[in-house]
Amino acid sequence: MHVNRKQNPLAFEYDAARIGRSTVVHADCLEWLSRVYENTLHAVVTDPPYGVKEYDLDQLEKRAAGSGGVWCIPPSFDGHTRAPLPRFTALDAAERDRLRRFFTDWARLTLAALRPGGHVFIATNAVIAQLLYGALVEGGLEFRGQLIRLVRTLRGGDRPVTE
Repeated sequence: MHVNRKQNPLAFEYDAARIGRSTVVHADCLEWLSRVYENTLHAVVTDPPYGVKEYDLDQLEKRAAGSGGVWCIPPSFDGHTRAPLPRFTALDAAERDRLRRFFTDWARLTLAALRPGGHVFIATNAVIAQLLYGALVEGGLEFRGQLIRLVRTLRGGDRPVTE
């Protein structure tokens, strides 16, 4: 559904949908947040792609070919093929810095758009969490706590898989 700003002030000229009293907008988040009125959002709930490297053309070609790269190609079970997942541990120092800068910018824009007392709920993983939380604080948000899901598997390891 295409929604204009008169129909919903959060949608601008983006594809959007209403779910209950919430609006889901498909847009570049930095562009969209820079256009949101200050003190508008009550909360932000997101599970962002932490992609810096995995969406580079060479990595997308490796994923399409099923050859991996930074993509973990999971096995199929009972005829069901699962989607490839990126290996976050494959980020080098420059890519981690790029990710940190993105989330610092994101936090600054989010802070301006949030109403006083607004909340941010963001999904991450143990590898990225430290970098993410530091960037959010650098961008002006306050770290108030986290929920952690205990995972008891021996999948993966403590060293990145090389290409």
